Amino acid sequence: LQNLGIKHLSAGELLRAEREREGSQYGQVIESHIRNGTIVPVEITCKLLENNFKNPFRGYRFGLRYKIYHENHATDLISKQRMKAMDNSPSAKIFLIDGFPRNQDNVDGWERMMLSKAKVLFVLYIHCPDDICVKRCLSRNEGRSDDNEESLRKRIKTYHTQTIPIIEYYKAQNLVRQISAVTSAEEVFF
Repeated sequence: LQNLGIKHLSAGELLRAEREREGSQYGQVIESHIRNGTIVPVEITCKLLENNFKNPFRGYRFGLRYKIYHENHATDLISKQRMKAMDNSPSAKIFLIDGFPRNQDNVDGWERMMLSKAKVLFVLYIHCPDDICVKRCLSRNEGRSDDNEESLRKRIKTYHTQTIPIIEYYKAQNLVRQISAVTSAEEVFF
């Protein structure tokens, strides 16, 4: 992605990094939501995204870790950042925001806090059946606290009740590009 001039920002990785950051004012809130498989408040996620628009390498792990194979239910925004608004540079940057927005509150917060700073070019909907999603997440061996069947089932339930309506919202605006993720990561990516 970097070779294409695109910066990958994983909402989940930003949240996990913030949760682990010493002295974080959001750490406990983020941990509680991750443990319960619920969605972190939009103000926190937008703040972390905005910080990374300004300085995309600010101590967080992202970039080449684009794991399309397990981001099956991601609602990814590709946002064209208006650099004049952010750092007075005349050039634009493109960010792939992975895993956001996930519910109506996220959309409302994005539009309230970020619409003047970033334009949504399209939403990439990578779809994979639930059973394959669970199998892939359990086998990825990253040691994440939310990679257990109970948390995954909660996340999938949240996806069905809260994220599917967001995908429909963007479909109505003709912004959704859908890809099937039933094949291998390499086949999906290329």
